[in-house]
Amino acid sequence: MSSLHRFDCACAILHGGGSRYQVGSLAKELGGRRALIVTDPGVVAFGFADEIAASLKEAGIESVVFSEVQPDPTKQNVLDGFEALKQNNCDLVVALGGGSPIDTAKVISVLPTNQADIATFAGLHKIPNAALPLIAIPTTAGTGSELTKVAVITDTARDVKMMMLSAPLQPRAAIQDFELTMTMPPALTAAVGVDTFTHGLEAYVSRKANAMSDPLALSCVSLVGKYLRRAYTDPGDREAREGMMVASGQGGMAFSNSSVCLVHGMSRPIGAVFHVPHGLSNAMLLPAVTRFSIGGAPHRYAEVARMLRIAEQDRSDGYACDALCEWLEALNCDLNIMRLSEWRNASAEKFHQFKAKMAQDALDSGSPANNPRVPTTEEIEDLYEKVW
Repeated sequence: MSSLHRFDCACAILHGGGSRYQVGSLAKELGGRRALIVTDPGVVAFGFADEIAASLKEAGIESVVFSEVQPDPTKQNVLDGFEALKQNNCDLVVALGGGSPIDTAKVISVLPTNQADIATFAGLHKIPNAALPLIAIPTTAGTGSELTKVAVITDTARDVKMMMLSAPLQPRAAIQDFELTMTMPPALTAAVGVDTFTHGLEAYVSRKANAMSDPLALSCVSLVGKYLRRAYTDPGDREAREGMMVASGQGGMAFSNSSVCLVHGMSRPIGAVFHVPHGLSNAMLLPAVTRFSIGGAPHRYAEVARMLRIAEQDRSDGYACDALCEWLEALNCDLNIMRLSEWRNASAEKFHQFKAKMAQDALDSGSPANNPRVPTTEEIEDLYEKVW
């Protein structure tokens, strides 16, 4: 408790059904006059971007939509968005979508005041200057990116996912409207839901866990345990959708102010090589990585099992840890989470060709160093084999 920890979060968080219609008044509070709405084609097709633009206009704020964001956003996506921002003289950014548009918008927002190669932002605290005001509005309940100071951008030239963690990436405000998530299909609900659980779990067992992040992390895993299967089975379950949205934000705040660990370290190379969506690759990895990691913090993993009520308070830590691993495996089964070998772009030949590089890239990312049990490259390769 005597260690020094920093906790960053959005200045304002609006949540609840219909809260997206407050974006105009919120943007006005932040002094915006012309907004760049960063999103993707799917969100535009649902009409959500039009709703946001209408709310901004009602508040006297003009806007332009930039929708050229792809899953696992690239450096080029960011540069194209920055060009749109400059050409339209925008002084505020609104991110609308899943983790990909939000991460893209974060990096776009820091470029006007930190004009440098995006690659120099990779790592911890490498962005020195404050960003343009950014409002983040998630349409999925998974990444928690609207409440983090983290962005992940792919450098396609090097096949590397660049992880950036800096306070200027933190949105000034977040709007968590669970109604936007009700169009998510079951497969996406499942993948981003397990991603949310991963954020809470890794934040809690991380070597950087602290007194501010712990309650958020535990609440996150508890909410996922209560609501994920319900949201997956019945997409129209408003209570479950709202519960998952709250869990997603709590998980984001927790890991952004603690850290992620080995699951995320191993997930990014899978995304870079096989283009598996981030949430799905996390879900693929979580049960096996948890079994590997438990020995480093058995009491913490046991507390998660007790929070989920899958182990009684009077049972041993060992029993609770085993129960947690079995619960995670059953969760993936219930949600039809595929194995890596079942992914459409995965082949055994490519897997064995890149396995060693993925393991080294995972270790080099720094996240595995926060894991309760820090792996070697050989152990990471073995874990990749287990999830293949």
